[in-house]
Amino acid sequence: MKTAVEKINPTLAKIEVEVPFAEFKPYLDRAYKTLAGQINVPGFRKGKTPKALIEQRAGFDFIVENALNEALNSYYSQALAENELTPLAQPELDIISKPEEDAREADLKLAIEVAVRPEIELPSYEGIKVEVANVEVSEDDEKQALDALRGRFGTLKTVERPAANDDFLTINIAAEIDGEEVDAANDLSYQVGSGTMLDGLDEAVLGLSADEDATFTTKLAGGEHAGEEATVKVKVSAVKERELPKADDDFAQLASEFDTIDELKADLAKQAAESKVAEQGSEARDKVLEALVELVEIPVPEKVIDEQVEQHFSAPGSEDDHDSEEHRAEVRENTITAFKNEIILDAIAEKEDVSAEQSELIDYIITMSQQYGMDPNQFAQMLDGSGQSGMIVGEVRRSKALAAVLAKAEVKDADGKAVDLTSFLGQNEEAASAE
Repeated sequence: MKTAVEKINPTLAKIEVEVPFAEFKPYLDRAYKTLAGQINVPGFRKGKTPKALIEQRAGFDFIVENALNEALNSYYSQALAENELTPLAQPELDIISKPEEDAREADLKLAIEVAVRPEIELPSYEGIKVEVANVEVSEDDEKQALDALRGRFGTLKTVERPAANDDFLTINIAAEIDGEEVDAANDLSYQVGSGTMLDGLDEAVLGLSADEDATFTTKLAGGEHAGEEATVKVKVSAVKERELPKADDDFAQLASEFDTIDELKADLAKQAAESKVAEQGSEARDKVLEALVELVEIPVPEKVIDEQVEQHFSAPGSEDDHDSEEHRAEVRENTITAFKNEIILDAIAEKEDVSAEQSELIDYIITMSQQYGMDPNQFAQMLDGSGQSGMIVGEVRRSKALAAVLAKAEVKDADGKAVDLTSFLGQNEEAASAE
């Protein structure tokens, strides 16, 4: 097999493939054999039908077509490998010549046009300078952390007053469409202000007391009527407020490994500071990536971007009223940015010889499964079944590539003070010792 590549543009390649008949013949023979097992001819055992009779029944062109169906994937994969091309979309195939009735041993000639990953020249990315917000841990941050911990050990007490933000309600809820009830549930527990159930529910229940109800209009979030507008009636059965335990030494011993409340507060303050550093790290990571993309010209395959935008708006669950010119422009811009990020980070991963360890892949699967509310094993099986296992490897490698660039960056806060991100990058002394 011979191949020749013409780069139409940096993201589009035309591959010309020429396969001598001798190389195509094994596929043709297998097509005859397969059809021989499917065609019943009186006087011949199944599978032993002569080629002439198979051609009489099926036609020579049909046999060649069956052979091509089996051979094309192999030829295409071989052509990509020989020319070191990575496809971005399904190829467009043009069969220039193939064996015909009047030219049974003609060579096979193909023209394949396919969008490919662009080749880029990596810029120097050591010492990229970025500025992040200052870290300021306030008393409010420490108080919020302590209150959040106290909330985990709080108790609910029924109160005789209208519902306020953060109260816990027991509610009955029913949804109607065109006067017909389509869904209902009783004795649900709901925290006012959480926004975890239906749009408009928080506003409807705010100020209601026990045995009072309200009606509002919203779009249903799940079930067979998901996305449809419905009239929802909600009735409050009980209003409860959360009582927090007293912040003293007894609470510290109950909720932590510390003996005193002062020790617990000091640890929570430390955690709050670490959280702020993590915010700085995330900001620095995003800005370093933006700076990286600005350093190099990355060709964008317009056709591939167009297809991904269309997939976004045609995906199940997408809403027609969101398909506006403004929204399409936003989705397109985000898709282009994601493409550029992927290209440059893959190139850095190659240069830095980044690999994805088994433990890192497992951590990624666990994190993603939690975001989707799925069991990690089921999530992994879903990815494997949909052929997306390779996607995980790519994501982990890109994340590590970006971390490698961030480790070499010059990060300062708004006051010009150098920011130490070793803990954010997982490169602290404790981790090094464990290594």
